[in-house]
Amino acid sequence: MSGQRVDVKVVMLGKEYVGKTSLVERYVHDRFLVGPYQNTIGAAFVAKVMSVGDRTVTLGIWDTAGSERYEAMSRIYYRGAKAAIVCYDLTDSSSFERAKFWVKELRNLEEGCQIYLCGTKSDLLEEDRRRRRVDFHDVQDYAE
Repeated sequence: MSGQRVDVKVVMLGKEYVGKTSLVERYVHDRFLVGPYQNTIGAAFVAKVMSVGDRTVTLGIWDTAGSERYEAMSRIYYRGAKAAIVCYDLTDSSSFERAKFWVKELRNLEEGCQIYLCGTKSDLLEEDRRRRRVDFHDVQDYAE
């Protein structure tokens, strides 16, 4: 079947300030936003269209708010997701603990969802390795 269209729902999850929006901006628009940070309220949606072989794939990416007050609302956005990118900040151990919450939540409620863990802010470690608060081996052990 040539020219087949495929739609894939992807959700970005993680604690606030881990860099979910920055990842989406870089991937979809190939830019890094500099300037005052603006919290995502609820969720933001963006589509990325690409060709994979003879298929046209549209990724519908939901960038959810990381604040716990929006937690119940996030469930609306990940319902039916085929993939989830669960983000944590390498310089913030509490963000990894929060990532574990989202992984557990997805495993319980979205059986067919592929889950990807994503450590963010590695650029800050290039400046000072001592800023790392999430150990690579701890993440690897958890992921396995």
